[in-house]
Amino acid sequence: MSKVAAIQMASGPNVDANLHEAGRLIAQATAAGAELIVLPENFAIMGIEESDKIAVREVQGNGPIQTFISDQAKFHNTWIVGGTIPLECDDPNKILAACMVYDNKGNFIERYDKIHLFDVDLVDTGEKYIESETIEFGSLDLKVVDSPFGKIGLAVCYDLRFPELFRGLLDLGAEIIVLPAAFTAATGKAHWESLLRARAIENLTYIIASAQGGYHLNGRATHGDSMIIDPWGAILNRIKHGAGFTLAEINLDYLQSRRKTFPCIQHRRMK
Repeated sequence: MSKVAAIQMASGPNVDANLHEAGRLIAQATAAGAELIVLPENFAIMGIEESDKIAVREVQGNGPIQTFISDQAKFHNTWIVGGTIPLECDDPNKILAACMVYDNKGNFIERYDKIHLFDVDLVDTGEKYIESETIEFGSLDLKVVDSPFGKIGLAVCYDLRFPELFRGLLDLGAEIIVLPAAFTAATGKAHWESLLRARAIENLTYIIASAQGGYHLNGRATHGDSMIIDPWGAILNRIKHGAGFTLAEINLDYLQSRRKTFPCIQHRRMK
């Protein structure tokens, strides 16, 4: 069994302050035994304006945010999934929202660029989000990472609403799926837990969901409720509000046992 942690933050527009907070929580999680840590979406910056992240975008392999994650992974001897990091793309006025994985030696292992972008008008609350104005759609290239803890599938936030992506990760061998997120307070209250548990149950995988949770200087409120879910849909641990982390154990023997005794994956007739 391996211990994994989902970190929860309420990031703001100051990258240095956010990285300091992330470092504090990473240290606490590793002190509690975490061998794999997942940071939330936008952990390094939640700007006043959506375009603020463009000013701090990085080239892959070079930049203070990537260096921070690599250094933290190496220093604490732990794998880290770096939520989303703003990376350069062909459009100078946009970024790629890159979920980047580093091993316990600080080596970059894999990157997934967010595929589904949150272009939504929430009539009930008056909120409007158009991520595609500042984020470029990622390619339809799903990523599963071999790790000491199992095969890790990568997804981000709004991806949660698209079960075909999770089926794709399952078909690539995923046993654990990580989901860095910044769900709105309104949509999180309505659907966050239900969708996470459904994705775990459908695919008989562990889910590690690391969320932004709190009030941000840009006026936005995020739902939080970071949690770790087992392949039967049970919530192993969670942190509902505020900055912190939640910790649980991953047991691949249990996962394989569930898949053997309840073989719905093998029973699929439509692909």
